[in-house]
Amino acid sequence: MKIEFRLITAAVIAAILISPIVARAGSRSHPLSEDAALDLLQRTLKRDRVYEKRISLDCIAYGTEETTNVYFEFVLREIHNAKCGGDPETSPAIDRYRVYRRSGKIQQWEAAEDKWHPYRPTETK
Repeated sequence: MKIEFRLITAAVIAAILISPIVARAGSRSHPLSEDAALDLLQRTLKRDRVYEKRISLDCIAYGTEETTNVYFEFVLREIHNAKCGGDPETSPAIDRYRVYRRSGKIQQWEAAEDKWHPYRPTETK
């Protein structure tokens, strides 16, 4: 009886220890959907407080500019309305990001250089 109990306990502990590894491996094997990629971008920008001193996140609209088998490209635009202010006939682009489907890595477009760079929150405007 004691041996069976020890075997069951060992199996449960092994399952608990292995399950996070299996979950992480599984998440990388499935590419991100457009909604999941946008959610990842929004959570990342909010977590890193990228626009905190510049514009309220409630005044940013997200749009998909390009979709490929490798990444989604999103543009962030200012919302101009009574709450956010500005000319409602315009919606200037704030930034552009790419979210890679398989890795979840994010790149940011640097307009001055016309190049994509790895996302680093300390380098954002």
